[in-house]
Amino acid sequence: MTVQACAEIVHAGDPDRFASAMTAPVADREVLFPLYAFNLEIAKAPWMTQEPIIAQMRLQFWRDVLDEVEAGGVPRAHEVARPLAEAIRARNIPLAALRDMIDARLSDISREPFEAPALLWSYLEKSAGGLMVASCAGLGFQGADAARRLGRAQGLASFIAALPQLSAHGWRPLDAGLLPAMARSALDDLVALRTTNFGRATPAARAAWRTGGQLRRFLRNPEAAPDGSEFARRTSLVWKTLRRTW
Repeated sequence: MTVQACAEIVHAGDPDRFASAMTAPVADREVLFPLYAFNLEIAKAPWMTQEPIIAQMRLQFWRDVLDEVEAGGVPRAHEVARPLAEAIRARNIPLAALRDMIDARLSDISREPFEAPALLWSYLEKSAGGLMVASCAGLGFQGADAARRLGRAQGLASFIAALPQLSAHGWRPLDAGLLPAMARSALDDLVALRTTNFGRATPAARAAWRTGGQLRRFLRNPEAAPDGSEFARRTSLVWKTLRRTW
C-alpha cells in the first residue's frame, strides 16, 4: 500500500499521465500518482460488470473512502485508498473535485446519450476537469477555473479518441456532428490558458500536453486515427519539460 503501487497502476493504465508525472519532483509524484490511480479505479468501475448495481457499489466504495478521509478516520487498507488519503491530508486536496469525478462515472453506468453539448461539457468538467483541479491543487495551484477548463479540454480529446471503444460497448454518447464545434471551443480555451502560470503545478497541467495536437488532428480529419507517433509524443513532452511549460 505505497505510492509505488499507485505508480505501477498508472504506468500500466495511463501511460501519458505517468510520463507527465515523472517530470515532477519526487515529493509531488507522491501526490499525482495516487490521484491518477484513483481516477483509473473509478473510471474502470462501470466497465467491469454488466450489472449496474455492482458498478454503483464499486463507486460507493470510493465515496466511503472520501467520507472517511473527511471525518479523519484511519485510511482503509487498499493499495490506492491509503496513499490517496495521505496525499489529500498532506496537501489539502479538495474533496469536492474528487466527489465530482465519482459522480461523473454514473453516466458511464447508465450509458445514456448526452442530448446536448452542455451535458457532455458537464461530464468532462466533473471527470477530467475534476482530476485536473485536484492534481493542480495538490501541487499548490488554486486557480480551479483555469484547471477545470484545461482538464475538460483534455477530457474532450480523450473522449473523442475513445469513441470507437465506447461504440463497441454499445454506447453512442453524442451526435458526432456536434464534436467539431466542441473541439474548436476547447482549442480556444487552450489558447486563452496559454499564459496561465501554473507554477509548481506545471507538471500536473502538463498531463494535457497532447491535447492541442489531438484536437487539431481530429478537426483536420475526424476519421483519422487519434494518436501521432510514439516518437512525436515523447519528443513533445521532453520539449515542454525543458521549457518548463505545459
